[in-house]
Amino acid sequence: MPQTKTQLTLEEFFALPESDITYELVDGQAQPKMSPKRFHSRLTLALSLLLTQSAQNRGEVGIEWAVTLTRNGKDWVPIPDLLYISYSRLPDDTITDEACPVPPDLVIEIISPEQTFAQMTEKAADYLTAGVLRVWVVDAKAKAITIFYPDAPLQTKRGNDSLADFFLEGLQLTPQQIFQQAGIP
Repeated sequence: MPQTKTQLTLEEFFALPESDITYELVDGQAQPKMSPKRFHSRLTLALSLLLTQSAQNRGEVGIEWAVTLTRNGKDWVPIPDLLYISYSRLPDDTITDEACPVPPDLVIEIISPEQTFAQMTEKAADYLTAGVLRVWVVDAKAKAITIFYPDAPLQTKRGNDSLADFFLEGLQLTPQQIFQQAGIP
């Protein structure tokens, strides 16, 4: 899908024809999302399984579930690698097949080989400004997870550092467990 000079509205973006390429709405333009590679795919699966176990009956974990947010005063539809949204934030009537209508509790972005940590830091800041409570940026090369908070300095976790957080009550998870589950050497 070529870039257009006109700005797409949210409705026009969601009305675009289905394609083999996944697009995000950024600054009024449909931008292709990077295609995941092996480690990215394995980390997505491992995180999904581990978070789903922890989130039972408290929320929903989504893989590449589009989210309708606002960025710089414009509609923004990112597609995070994973997200977690508690049932307390997700409206009871959200049973339709649509983009997540509210900011999730947690967004997880996995750095692809073509991306930089600086790019992910900027995207994390945009998520937080849009109302997301936490953003995890997962770096397979460094075997690290950097957590971004709206009201505290970021923290980078490695090895057996705990990823526990108040909104994922009972989460007993470490970066080492995630990378082992994913089979990342």
